[in-house]
Amino acid sequence: MDYLKRYKKMIALRGLTDHTMMSYCTYISAYLEFISATLHKYPSQVGYSDIIRFLDTLQKERGLSDRTINTAIAQIRFFTLYVLHKPWDATQVPMRKFDTYLPFVPSQEEVKAFISSIPDIKTKAMVAVMYSAGLRIGEVCHLRYEDIQRRHMRIHITHGKNRSDRFAVLSKEALDILTQYWFECGKPTGWLFPKQRDPSRPIDTFFLSRHIHEHEEALGWPKRLTCHSFRHAFGTHLYENGVDLMTIKTLMGHKSLTSTTIYVHLALTSTSAAVSPFDLMGGDS
Repeated sequence: MDYLKRYKKMIALRGLTDHTMMSYCTYISAYLEFISATLHKYPSQVGYSDIIRFLDTLQKERGLSDRTINTAIAQIRFFTLYVLHKPWDATQVPMRKFDTYLPFVPSQEEVKAFISSIPDIKTKAMVAVMYSAGLRIGEVCHLRYEDIQRRHMRIHITHGKNRSDRFAVLSKEALDILTQYWFECGKPTGWLFPKQRDPSRPIDTFFLSRHIHEHEEALGWPKRLTCHSFRHAFGTHLYENGVDLMTIKTLMGHKSLTSTTIYVHLALTSTSAAVSPFDLMGGDS
């Protein structure tokens, strides 16, 4: 049996997005190679001690974080359940505990300075749309011309991360930049941001990631920005400007409100308005 092929077929049957399907295959190839080359077993013969041995090897050789090891565990669990059709005992391979960190979020002034100084109009349009509407990088890259609804000042997002359509905000400032890009870059009517060498396909996500890092370096800024930083900035700045969490959840396409509450912690207003009780009682003076 071609186990990897069977694995890919099973995750495809679940109707996952292409990006999710790729991420689900990250460690299975290494797992199957380990079973064959190191353990000299068939996948059906592998026990929990073997799985733990693979995870330990994976972590030591690649220096992976506990969060990433949890991703590998999830993939092996899926493989065991849906390819081998064997039960999975979570008590035998427990998920790792890991530290959580708040992501870096640029201020509104930093976002404005960054976008306004981008020299390449295509990159500038993509970043402007991503920040102004709170889009994921994949959603930006897969926008089509007809998704920009100028009459209603909204963007139609089709099949986002949760495989559900939604409407995002179309900013007037972003639309002005987008219009300039459209006229200067061939007036694309299919993919809004097509690949340069193959306009029938959408642009790759690494294009935008690379250009963001290059512009950050050109500005002399520390390397802290990612594409997702601008999505986080959108949610955080909305909250700082008084927008309620339920509205932010809807605009960002979050499946759960729990995902949206992170912006309470990231917003400057969430702590700056609070007064320490020690100050209220006059301190120690």
